[in-house]
Amino acid sequence: MAAKFRKIGVLTSGGDSPGMNAAVRAVAREALSHGVEVMGIYGGYRGMIYDEMIELTSREVSNKITLGGTFLYSDRCLEFKEEEGMRKAIETLKRHEIDGVVAIGGDGTFRGATDLSARGIPTIGIPGTIDNDITATDNTIGFDTAMQTVLECVDRLRDTCESHARCNVVEVMGRGAGDIALNTAIACGAVAAIIPEVEFDEKACIERIIKLRREGKRNFIVIVSEGVSGYSEDFAKKINNITKELAENENNDRMWVETKFVRLAHVVRGGSPTLSDRLLATKMGVRAVDELLAGNSDLVVCEKAGEIVTVEIAYSQVLDRMYKGTLKDGMLDRFSPEQVEEMRRLIEEKKQYFKDTYTMMERISG
Repeated sequence: MAAKFRKIGVLTSGGDSPGMNAAVRAVAREALSHGVEVMGIYGGYRGMIYDEMIELTSREVSNKITLGGTFLYSDRCLEFKEEEGMRKAIETLKRHEIDGVVAIGGDGTFRGATDLSARGIPTIGIPGTIDNDITATDNTIGFDTAMQTVLECVDRLRDTCESHARCNVVEVMGRGAGDIALNTAIACGAVAAIIPEVEFDEKACIERIIKLRREGKRNFIVIVSEGVSGYSEDFAKKINNITKELAENENNDRMWVETKFVRLAHVVRGGSPTLSDRLLATKMGVRAVDELLAGNSDLVVCEKAGEIVTVEIAYSQVLDRMYKGTLKDGMLDRFSPEQVEEMRRLIEEKKQYFKDTYTMMERISG
């Protein structure tokens, strides 16, 4: 089947994530090993519209596996959502004799991949996003590195918290998902995690901090997902003010837990990818090319229980909507009863994972 493919394109789209370059490298090397040429498309779907590309030889992708970000750059292209933009993009692909595309990114990237597939350009998606918010896969490219970056930053914050008997309320990225926040809270020994998936008991958290301070604990870390919008800074002020008032009432300044708010923001996106992300990106990149060469399209490459598998992009998107509560009437009609039941089971498993992991974290925090 490889002979029908003269050339494929590869792009990175949406938010950048560490490991995207490793995935591009794997796509290029795997395609080239089958005698298929590869074009790197700059700036995601925008580069497809405006014909901004580069040939990816084996040497062109050398030494890229260690780099963070994406050397193909990234953009969110609204023009590609319009029919005229789509037409220009397909004309560009045909002009370069590109027979298929590998698109690396998040859910928005996959919508574009489906549009290309529907118009006769076979396309495979690879989940590259630090947020780990693609429900069909256990892990996305960049997630592990982002957690490691948070952990390194928080370990440094803890040093100064210990020196001054302070608390840091640290907001981390993750969009609407609490994966980064929950996992890093456990790994750094935080006193609490605040995530969208589990109800947070604010009063109990503050009481825990006060109890631990009475017992002599000097440093406190609270990790908050950015998905809990507009909460982090106010909660930091609340901890600060309540403990300060307590200290004044008891005439014991040691009970004041001075509290600072920290937003790590986009520093979490950068940096050299971890071993785990390099391996995942490589495995997914190779599988994406193999799927194209086997004549398949409109799929997203996923990791489930340590295995690299594929699912239809439509399945992945509807599963996400079911999990996030944004499902619209008719979206399930194209799927069999067995598939719908499987989706519901996967969603319940993920929800239970968050509950169980959060409960464990609360038992050992402090």
